[in-house]
Amino acid sequence: MAHPYHHALSSVKKWGGTVDDFIAVHAWCDQSKEITADFRHRALRHHAEGIFMAETIFGPTLTLSTGRIIPTRWVGEQHVKEDLGFIPSFADWIKAIRPEPWMGRTARIEALVDPHLASPVVEVS
Repeated sequence: MAHPYHHALSSVKKWGGTVDDFIAVHAWCDQSKEITADFRHRALRHHAEGIFMAETIFGPTLTLSTGRIIPTRWVGEQHVKEDLGFIPSFADWIKAIRPEPWMGRTARIEALVDPHLASPVVEVS
């Protein structure tokens, strides 16, 4: 797997500037390696929605040390394409996850917490 530094070097080659102009975005993309240090970490941010999330966090554009302004989205797209070869949707990742029984277990708590569904309290005198 590429290190954020190498992704940043690739950004420099593509748009100019310095590694420091890009490293924060690339490090954020790969921060999920803290959770699982294999390719599965990519399911959290390596998709179209993750690229737009980076834009929300880092702003719509980056101003490089050279003064050039580029869309943050370009950097996210570059990162994901370098790692995966294309930009999947989050749905693409979900389709690849094998459901396990524990994933669908839910407790029905509605009657316990919703006063409109709970049985009325009958007072005995």
